[in-house]
Amino acid sequence: MGHILKNKNLEVQIAFPNENYGFSRFDWTGKITSVKFKNIQLTSVEDPNCQNHNLLGQGLYNEFGIETALGFDETEIGDWFHKIGVGLLKKEVEKYVFHKPYKIKPAEFRTSTDGNRVLIHCVSPVANGYSYELRKEIELQETGLTINYSLKNTGKKTIQTDEYVHNFMAINNDSIGEIFRLNFPFDLKPELFGETVNPELAVSVGEKEVASNAPAKEQFFFSNLSGRKSVPAAWELLHLKTQIGIREKTSFQTNKINLWGWKHVISPELFFEISIAPKETKEWTRTYEFFQI
Repeated sequence: MGHILKNKNLEVQIAFPNENYGFSRFDWTGKITSVKFKNIQLTSVEDPNCQNHNLLGQGLYNEFGIETALGFDETEIGDWFHKIGVGLLKKEVEKYVFHKPYKIKPAEFRTSTDGNRVLIHCVSPVANGYSYELRKEIELQETGLTINYSLKNTGKKTIQTDEYVHNFMAINNDSIGEIFRLNFPFDLKPELFGETVNPELAVSVGEKEVASNAPAKEQFFFSNLSGRKSVPAAWELLHLKTQIGIREKTSFQTNKINLWGWKHVISPELFFEISIAPKETKEWTRTYEFFQI
């Protein structure tokens, strides 16, 4: 039944590939379902109204290829294409839709634990000239968490995709409002955003800060926060009531950052663009730091 990484400061719950969530969107390798710091809950779920939270995203779930899955366009209707970290999905419509529940042929998964680490290995079959090996190491530090990725192209075609973590953050299960501040290490220029959905104007954008004036009854969304400029892939979330903060830092620059949220959750998303030639391997790291302000 999964695994828990725990020390005096942190408790991280991880679901193994073939348990709990088993649908066709999020990566099955290392589903981090919950994070607590100083016994305070830091993560939430995608939709609190859903009776079964295993049907949707939660915690720190990541995804490869939200806009188009690997090899989808080259696949005929009725054949199978790759969703990295999940397996093969059956193509039934002409356009890829990330939230559609596709039929799945799961990839091969192996897992192991070693002290403060969980190791997950995913091996794909060959389809349309594509295949890969994905390795993920989730390691607990005293006040942090590191996710190391390694993606090897074992096929005959170049892998072109991207990866992000849908960080479902909600410190102390509080409503997203005046007690939250989300900071970025670059200037925010709303006129350069790709899309803005802020129907209640509950979210305000400052020079380097996103804040909420009141709980948002409706979902909000901002895309391409850097205006497609290459910037450090990082963010910092502060919770003024508990005086707790969270940072995500990465080993890469990014030109795509999205922000989604609702009344119960806020989700900054740092995208990593991936291009891997046959027989080559790409490695990257995401590090989370948890601290008291």
